[in-house]
Amino acid sequence: MSTEYDLQYNPRLTVNNVPALLADWTASSAAARASTDCTLDVSYGEAPTEMLDIFRTAGKSMAVMIFIHGGYWRSLDKRDFSFIAPTFTRAGVTVVVPNYALCPAVTVEHIVKQMLQATAWTYRHRADYGAAKNPIYVVGHSAGGHLTAMMLAAAWDVYAADLPPSVVSAGLSVSGVYDLTAIVRTPSINNDVRLTDVDAIKASPISYAPSSAVRLYTAVGELENEGFHIQNGLIGDRWHAIHEIDVQCEGANHFTVLDQLIDPTAKLHQTALKMMEIT
Repeated sequence: MSTEYDLQYNPRLTVNNVPALLADWTASSAAARASTDCTLDVSYGEAPTEMLDIFRTAGKSMAVMIFIHGGYWRSLDKRDFSFIAPTFTRAGVTVVVPNYALCPAVTVEHIVKQMLQATAWTYRHRADYGAAKNPIYVVGHSAGGHLTAMMLAAAWDVYAADLPPSVVSAGLSVSGVYDLTAIVRTPSINNDVRLTDVDAIKASPISYAPSSAVRLYTAVGELENEGFHIQNGLIGDRWHAIHEIDVQCEGANHFTVLDQLIDPTAKLHQTALKMMEIT
């Protein structure tokens, strides 16, 4: 039997056609890799999961966007999300899509550390892919939205001596989770993620104060589970000093909200470009 928290936080219980939507992502991603100038499976660390894909612009690169995929830290792969890249590369954005290990083989804290490593790698190596000195932005969906917020909270010059205080200029978190204690109370998710309250607090963006040098943009689908609306309001309130814009994506559920991220006519896509100062 599903609990109240399951119904609030598990979109697979409330969206009927999830397998078909995921199949569309896979097919669209294969087409994107075939049609876009890209370098695949570049190592950012030593583990087999520590690889990323880089999608280059046809012309001059004006920004670097790291896209962190969702899957509640327990499923999916970077290759399922190549479809995010083409609309942005055509707009002059170099797109980096990192992979990470999955729960329960690793912890959420481990995944956060992998994304710190991938983001630092991107900062150090962006010039190798035609994006020298371009500002770096992070966009993430679902679990990737959580990880995006964690990148904004990072003390980069403490993490590594060769990094500046702010590696990331801004982040767009789509349908993210920012207080992970809610996941502890969601059996259908936490059976795999295996968070304790102590783990959840340590890995929650609301536990940290972001740098005043960064900017946060948020979005949530109109038809999403109530929990994602609660979380969206929570981070907006807690990080109000750096919170720029919240986009309510009309008619979108937890999965179809990504359609609006890649649609040039949609407010969500336009907000992403605005964040990256591309008009």
